[in-house]
Amino acid sequence: MFIEATAPSTQLTDFVSLANLSPAQLQELLDLAAYLKRRPFNGAGDGLRGRSVALLFEKPSLRTRTTFEVGIHQLGGHSVYLGKDEVNLGVRETVADVAHNLERWVDIVVIRTFAHARVEELATYACIPVVNALSDFEHPCQALADMLTLREHLGSLQGASLTYIGDGNNVSHSLLYAGAAAGLHLRICTPPGYGPDHTVVEQSRAIAAETGATITLTHDPEKAVRGAQAVYTDAWASMGHEAEHETRLPVFLPYQVNEALMAEAAAGALFMHCLPAHRGEEVTDAVIDAPTSVVFDQAENRLHTQKALLTLLAQG
Repeated sequence: MFIEATAPSTQLTDFVSLANLSPAQLQELLDLAAYLKRRPFNGAGDGLRGRSVALLFEKPSLRTRTTFEVGIHQLGGHSVYLGKDEVNLGVRETVADVAHNLERWVDIVVIRTFAHARVEELATYACIPVVNALSDFEHPCQALADMLTLREHLGSLQGASLTYIGDGNNVSHSLLYAGAAAGLHLRICTPPGYGPDHTVVEQSRAIAAETGATITLTHDPEKAVRGAQAVYTDAWASMGHEAEHETRLPVFLPYQVNEALMAEAAAGALFMHCLPAHRGEEVTDAVIDAPTSVVFDQAENRLHTQKALLTLLAQG
């Protein structure tokens, strides 16, 4: 059976941060995701048979909830959705108590929350795998889908060039970790004062030194996209920071990804966005609706990479 024949060289126990995923593990995960995408309903699609997965969501979701629920079903498992009002994590019950309850009932916990420390705390107390489906500090499941999408369109990740433009937020952090592990030439372009976390940059550069990746930080959008094979952006005010929207608009407007900026990239450069997009702000309609936009490929690949992730975690 395919799943047994390709057991990972190092078992995954949690998926809290991409900083903890080795380049070899990333490659194995992407290979399995590609396999499951080609053969979603054959013998490899039973990695969660007889297993249950709790979806502990403190933030609303379209892509994350749908892809996890559908993926769990396709793998033969059962999902239990727990919204914010049902658990009220850390208020109605401590994180530790919630962890110790869930570990008696389910096999994996997927959490989508605000503070990254909450994901780490849940993983500390739970004796079952914990998956970070989004925190304010990282969006690792999205970055897995991004890597698969780039590999599908460019053929190889090693040596490919990706430019991220916008806020140095959770998406940029996960792209730094994943891009470094994949061997990308990654450029991060943000307004002054809105760059990614310094520790994330340094950790990513340490990984890049082993894989041949390069990481460049800049404030110049035209310089950042020049010759890039893919250009990525995200909302200028992330979920939970909507109150900053009006003050951020004039700061980020020069970083809008529009047709003029995309013209500086390589011919046929891909456009990427984790969605939801604020059309007319970080990206124009002409760019996101262009034939070279792969935003819905990214959204689809959330399903396949998360299926691979859950399969590998279930083997641990």
